[in-house]
Amino acid sequence: MNYPNIERLIEIIDILRSENGCKWDREQTHYSLRKNMLEEAYEAVDAIDDNDMKHLQEELGDVLLQVVLHSQIAKESNSFNIEDVAKGISDKLIHRHPHVFGDVKVASTDEILDNWEKLKKEEKPHRTSVMDGISKSQSALMSAQKISKKAVSVGFEWPDETSLQDCVLSEIKEFKEAKTKEEKEEELGDVLFAVVNLARWNKIDAEQALLKANKKFINRFKSMEANAHKELEHLTLQEWDELWQKAKQIQHKSLK
Repeated sequence: MNYPNIERLIEIIDILRSENGCKWDREQTHYSLRKNMLEEAYEAVDAIDDNDMKHLQEELGDVLLQVVLHSQIAKESNSFNIEDVAKGISDKLIHRHPHVFGDVKVASTDEILDNWEKLKKEEKPHRTSVMDGISKSQSALMSAQKISKKAVSVGFEWPDETSLQDCVLSEIKEFKEAKTKEEKEEELGDVLFAVVNLARWNKIDAEQALLKANKKFINRFKSMEANAHKELEHLTLQEWDELWQKAKQIQHKSLK
């Protein structure tokens, strides 16, 4: 296979980082680009959610730019280069797919995932706790989901959904009883974590559920703005409620 445009991209980044290149590009570090890496990944996910292939192609290019740029910066300090990155992920994929590149037999996707986790543990013997390996940079909601799954993987689980629902209600009760701001913050965190576990139990991605709720709220709020007969700041509580109910009706009709 021949991929001239990937080689061209690597060469362009090399030039931009050179003495005769771009001052801004030369000044960048792994840390200064941290925000860019996150933003480009999120924008690619937005394109996936919108099922916009043209936009996805563009955003994947931006993600690839980050990979090549970080690799170039690392190359300049003799840490690693883009070839090392490609070799590392290639070796990992082959090692974790013995049912494709080896002689391991699997009967289901669950077996594939079980093998993946076992092989992952073999690759990282330095991890001594089930909780090791959780990203410190991902959103708190995504971290909570991973923490919950890791705990369940070794048997730390509620006996049934009813007990889990009771746990959520219990945490809400403790939040209501909290006196100080610090206590309320702690108890609210417990409420959120319990809700994440409830989502996991029902095989619901809590991150996606909240994203959908956010989108739904934004659409309804925009509908209220469009139907308000006066400035939003001057609406009474009853007028807000009427607009909200109307927005819900409009949204329900659009989904039919």
